Amino acid sequence: MTNEEIKNMLLDIQDTQLEFSVIMTGKESKRVNGLYKPDTREILLHNKNFKTDNQLIYTSVHEYTHHLINEEDIAKNGGREPLHSSRSHTNHFWAKFHALLDVAEEKGYYKLDLSSSPELDELTKEIRTKYIEPNGKIMIELGKSLIKAHALCDLANIRYEDYIDRVLQLPRTSADSITKVSSLTDEEAALGFDNMKIVASQRKKDDKAKAVEAIKSGKSPDSVIAMMKKKAKEMDPKEKLEKERDRLTKTINELTTRLEYVEESLASL
Repeated sequence: MTNEEIKNMLLDIQDTQLEFSVIMTGKESKRVNGLYKPDTREILLHNKNFKTDNQLIYTSVHEYTHHLINEEDIAKNGGREPLHSSRSHTNHFWAKFHALLDVAEEKGYYKLDLSSSPELDELTKEIRTKYIEPNGKIMIELGKSLIKAHALCDLANIRYEDYIDRVLQLPRTSADSITKVSSLTDEEAALGFDNMKIVASQRKKDDKAKAVEAIKSGKSPDSVIAMMKKKAKEMDPKEKLEKERDRLTKTINELTTRLEYVEESLASL
């Protein structure tokens, strides 16, 4: 593919009003496959890194995603060049990138075809059935056990947080996530623990179902998270306020618990 062919392909995947150029460097790089320079709007591709056009296209779409997000940021900044963050690979980036890859596949520019490697296809099935699904089921059972442990801690007048921190030696965020997935089914365990956390974070039954459907359809975790965030922004004002109230109540309760712990610790010194 030539520079012009790559540019035309990217424009066909999604148009842009912000001019850019594609440059194949003719070099090999051990650090990166490509680079986007927002100041000059250049997509640099180290084409000696790639064995096939498919690999080249993947990186081209990746760098083009940076360009499209740069265009979004300029629009948000009133047409002025924004300050470019060092953290460029955000959830928004990955969701947009995967959406563009979907379009590239639909238009026949790119393909992710495991059938070209029967060994990889078989290994993928083994990974899903032997590791991802059983791990999901284990997390559900562990979550149920943590709920039971919490109740027993209360009966024994033991601080559950201390039990988590120093007995089980689990990060509290991990324990909280594991507890939340305990309400899911064995069928949902096949999604894998990280995807289960996305599903469990949805408060409404319909939202949970939509998240499950999106994951099963092949959407990436970042794409599903972005989709559910977008849906949450579309909720009515009353629902937004109720959600904010619940979030603030939870934060106040956590801070109150922490304050009690600090006061108890100071009293014992």
